[in-house]
Amino acid sequence: MIQFRANVFSESLGHCTSVTVLLPQTTGGQIGLSGMVRTATPVLYLLHGLSDDDTIWLRRTSIERYASEYGLAVVMPDAGRSFYCNEVHGERYWDWVSQELPRLVAETFQVSTAREDTFVAGLSMGGFGAFKLALRQPGRFAAAGSLSGCLDMASSPRSPEFMTEPSPIWGEQPIRGTGDDLVHLVGQADPAGLPRLWLTCGTEDRLASHNHTFAEAAGHAGVPVVVDWAPGDHEWGYWDAKIQQFLRLALGSTAS
Repeated sequence: MIQFRANVFSESLGHCTSVTVLLPQTTGGQIGLSGMVRTATPVLYLLHGLSDDDTIWLRRTSIERYASEYGLAVVMPDAGRSFYCNEVHGERYWDWVSQELPRLVAETFQVSTAREDTFVAGLSMGGFGAFKLALRQPGRFAAAGSLSGCLDMASSPRSPEFMTEPSPIWGEQPIRGTGDDLVHLVGQADPAGLPRLWLTCGTEDRLASHNHTFAEAAGHAGVPVVVDWAPGDHEWGYWDAKIQQFLRLALGSTAS
C-alpha cells in the first residue's frame, strides 16, 4: 500500500488541513500485504472520533493491512471536534467532508466514483459523521458503518462528555428535527434509496443507548440496519476487530 499524509487547502475551511490516504499498490514481495489492485479502485472514507485526528486509524488499528486485502483506497480526513458539521461558532466541516473532499479525491487519485465502489465508516463522533453522510447523501454510498457512534445527539447535544457550554457546533439551537438529528433523518428516509447500514456498539459502551435509540427508530421506519451488539467498551481493541467485520460486509464478496 502507498501511505501518505497530505496537507491540502480547503476552500470550505479557508485554511490548510490534513488528510491521510492509503492507496493500493501492486507488490510482489512485501510480507503480509497482498497488494491487490483493481481497474476501478473502491474507496472508503474513514472518519475519526472526537479526541483524535486523521492519523488515528493507522496508529491504533491495522487498517492498512485490512484494506490491502480488498484493493481498497482509504481516505481519512481531519475534522477536529466538529462532529462533521458546519459549526455555528467555527468552521464548515460538513461542506469540506461532504462536498469538497470527494471532489478533491476524484480529481487527484485514480479511484472509482461509482456508488457501488464508495463506502463510509467511522467511530464515535465519526460514526455520527458516517451515518449523517449516508442519510443525507444516500446516492453516494454502497454501505455505511457506525462503530460505537454518537447517533442520538439530539437527546444530549451539550453533554459534558462531548463539549462545553455553549456548543461551538450547534450554538443554542436544538438539534432535534434538523439535518444533524440522525434519529429524525432515518425516520424520514426512503428505505429503498439508502445504502446498506451497519451498526455496532459494545454492550458496556457509554453510547449504547444512542445506538439502541437509532436502531429502534430505523425499525419503526422500516429501514434495514444490520445491528451487531457485542461485549465491549469504547476502546480500540473493539474497533480494530469491528472494522474488519464492516469490510467483510461491504466488500467481502470481492476480496481476493
